[in-house]
Amino acid sequence: MSELLAITGTIAAIATAVVPQQGSVTIVRVSGSQAMAIAQTLFYAPGGQVWESHRILYGYVRHPQTQQLVDEALLLIMQAPRSYTREDVVEFHCHGGMITVQQVLQLCLEQGARLAHPGEFTLRAFLNGRLDLTQAESIADLVGARSPQAAQTALAGLQGKLAHPIRQLRAHCLDILAEIEARIDFEEDLPPLDDKGIISQINQIAAEITKLVSTKDQGELLRTGLKVAIVGRPNVGKSSLLNAWSQSDRAIVTDLPGTTRDVVESQLVVGGIPVQVLDTAGIRETVDQVEKIGVERSRRAASAADLVLFTIDAAAGWTEDDEEIYQQVKDRPLILVVNKIDLLETTSIVSSNYPDNLEQIVTTAAAKNQGIDALETAILKIVQTGKIQAANLDLAINQRQAAALTKAKISLEQVQMTIAAQLPLDFWTIDLRGAIQALGEITGEQVTESVLDRIFSKFCIGK
Repeated sequence: MSELLAITGTIAAIATAVVPQQGSVTIVRVSGSQAMAIAQTLFYAPGGQVWESHRILYGYVRHPQTQQLVDEALLLIMQAPRSYTREDVVEFHCHGGMITVQQVLQLCLEQGARLAHPGEFTLRAFLNGRLDLTQAESIADLVGARSPQAAQTALAGLQGKLAHPIRQLRAHCLDILAEIEARIDFEEDLPPLDDKGIISQINQIAAEITKLVSTKDQGELLRTGLKVAIVGRPNVGKSSLLNAWSQSDRAIVTDLPGTTRDVVESQLVVGGIPVQVLDTAGIRETVDQVEKIGVERSRRAASAADLVLFTIDAAAGWTEDDEEIYQQVKDRPLILVVNKIDLLETTSIVSSNYPDNLEQIVTTAAAKNQGIDALETAILKIVQTGKIQAANLDLAINQRQAAALTKAKISLEQVQMTIAAQLPLDFWTIDLRGAIQALGEITGEQVTESVLDRIFSKFCIGK
């Protein structure tokens, strides 16, 4: 058994982010059989306060030997099984900062606790039956959520909205397996097996699996966000567009071409989707060594982006320089942004010389904060055209879950091929068991130690 899965002993860790001179409260969490004893050794609660589960005590953390005061704090008591880990849990709610919380943690370790591994509190919750594996992963997603929609999807997973359909599919497979195995063991006592009925049930299960797998792209989009690069030649208003979109002065704006020398980043949320916007240096040939580095970074940003906002000057129209840059980015998902539309005498744009395959063209006047809503609408449309739904979903699976579901679907397809080939019933059960195992891996009913290691090692130490 790996060190990660060794859940014996009492563990302790700082459960909140620790930032110098910031934050009013920090928490040290302790879980295990010695949690209460450690708390009673370190915490003094004046006034005859009652030490019982689900109470908050006021008092002081003191050094057990010197009785030196370490902090004025609150102590939260949650005794097994009514706790996050289903073990005795205590939390020291200390003043914010770095020094005090480190001192409290060190005292807990000196009293016999050990420092928790990444994700070990949640791992214990899983191993003790408090959570299934999908709920544990949803906790990590909730902690790392970058938008309200991502948080809602994670909460749905935490409430079991993913585990429930998975368990139903697995139970259905187990019912089919039991029916087949009954024919193997008691063939003479039971009526013949309904092959068509079995195939119909397997088709239904496979269709439900396909429906779940289709949410993977949405899940990845919500978790990792969309990387958008604003690209174009110098002085077309790329930095003004970033500033207008982010409603801040993130990028320096001047009338001089080549002002932006490096990639400037801003984090936004569009339609519930986290968006990382990159304002890049204007792409052009230059002898300036610093600008050359910026131009090369712009090209790399464009090639790595999920979506390119190719920006041109409305007054200048489509130039040879624009065409040269377009040839470098045309293979990426792309929206043409015709900026500085406010400088034209008419709001119409001349598009006869634009490439024919441009699906999205948006006009903006970034300096006057115009056209941003239309730009966001175009982005969401591009996302949907790419078959990554931007609408709210009750659940969205991750890559590990998608791989297990795909494995289950392949196993079911093998069962269908076995039936079609009229092989003995024993052969039917082989791949059906494979599908059952794959579905069990998702919720943790059948999961290897190495999988658990990979999942929980990505958690923070205090979770």
